[in-house]
Amino acid sequence: MSDLSSQVRTVCVYCGSSVVADPAFLQAASSLGRQLGEARIRLVYGGGSTGLMGAVARAAHEAGGKVLGIMPEFLRQPEVLYEAVETVIVDTMHTRKLMMFEESDAFVVLPGGVGTLEEIVELMSWRRLELHRKPMVFYNPDGFWEPLFALLQHTVDLGLTPPAVMDTWRAPTLIDEVLPAVLAMAAVEGPHIALRIKERV
Repeated sequence: MSDLSSQVRTVCVYCGSSVVADPAFLQAASSLGRQLGEARIRLVYGGGSTGLMGAVARAAHEAGGKVLGIMPEFLRQPEVLYEAVETVIVDTMHTRKLMMFEESDAFVVLPGGVGTLEEIVELMSWRRLELHRKPMVFYNPDGFWEPLFALLQHTVDLGLTPPAVMDTWRAPTLIDEVLPAVLAMAAVEGPHIALRIKERV
């Protein structure tokens, strides 16, 4: 893994912050965080200490990994800032998402709600516009993300989305397959194409 992980120095994880998340999701988030920490791959995430967000960050930190949280000022209380790791406080959600993108070499999407959907759909749109070619991997336990994929396929079937978009991510069902999928995508893509997003959006 070491040769491939040199191409992926930082992984951004999008996930839910709900305090009533399924314990199995929390366990998977912790497993991924531990894997990132042990591989010395920096984690970038939303900065909170609750839900899957807190689980992945704590596990990465406790495994000796570097962690960067990015949080808008207005969410410091609802998402409860995780003060054990480096955190950047920003002014808006847009700034948060842009910084998360720019700081990361690849993206992992764990189960989450409307906020997670909003983040990943924008990232997929940027990929559709050739603004980046960074790996995107969904953790898809029990088909969690299949409704989203079905909706996207529906837009393809109606000629609203190019078919090639459906090949821009991977969706393993086991958490231990997520990081290998990220590294495999990075190996295929080679040097990442990451244009100056600030000048394009």
